[in-house]
Amino acid sequence: MKRTERVGAMIKILMDSPSRLFPLQYFCDTFDVAKSSISEDINLAASSVAATGSGYIETVSGAKGGVRFIPDISEEKLTALQEEFCSRIKDSSRLLGGGFLYTSDIMFDMDLVRRLATVFTKKFKDRGADYVATVETKGIPLASMVAHQMDLPLVIIRREAKVSEGSTVSINYFSGSYDRVQKMSISKRAVKPGSKAIIIDDFMRGGGSTKGIAEILSEFDVTVVGAGIAIASLLPEKKRITDYTPIIYLGDVDEETRTIEALPNFQIF
Repeated sequence: MKRTERVGAMIKILMDSPSRLFPLQYFCDTFDVAKSSISEDINLAASSVAATGSGYIETVSGAKGGVRFIPDISEEKLTALQEEFCSRIKDSSRLLGGGFLYTSDIMFDMDLVRRLATVFTKKFKDRGADYVATVETKGIPLASMVAHQMDLPLVIIRREAKVSEGSTVSINYFSGSYDRVQKMSISKRAVKPGSKAIIIDDFMRGGGSTKGIAEILSEFDVTVVGAGIAIASLLPEKKRITDYTPIIYLGDVDEETRTIEALPNFQIF
């Protein structure tokens, strides 16, 4: 390969597996060139990636070092993302009975989800997490994308235990969204005791589900080191958890005037 071809291929490999550390020897073997040439290629690749504003290529020194792509988002792109997100939420056609909103089209829009995930990747990348955890169902696409960008396993806590999960642990928790006690379960094989996890979810009203996830993980001595929520309701003001990061806030939802209030979170970072 010519150098330009190698650099293009290198960028493709790194961006296809974000946060994964590739030893320099991997590229030496892949392209059959010396480390000195690979080092020069990495510098060129880093400059090209930085120019796109999608992230940066990081070099880690040492015997276990290498190179990896870290997704990133600028303040300008974050502001634009929040404005787009708020605009879509404010669409009055989303109003359902009982003050609920239809958000499935948003949370399954993979381009939007990818950009939302980048916000949480930037926020939590230095927390030392071993897992990304969520509860089924609508939070799964966002949590999956965060897990992919952070190169971490995804743990899905189920509403009901499945036979295919083997032995499970279950707890009851109070859901503010549905105003009733619900159940969640996790396989005993899903996580390793003493590890750390990040919770990712699509929506939070009172924080019951997020607190439930933290409690069920604590049964395995798993520490929650961050919680990322796509949309957090302003009411009730007092949540069941205090340490969480929303991308936008959902304010007043008026069924009579068919208006929906949505506000960006200006204190994400």
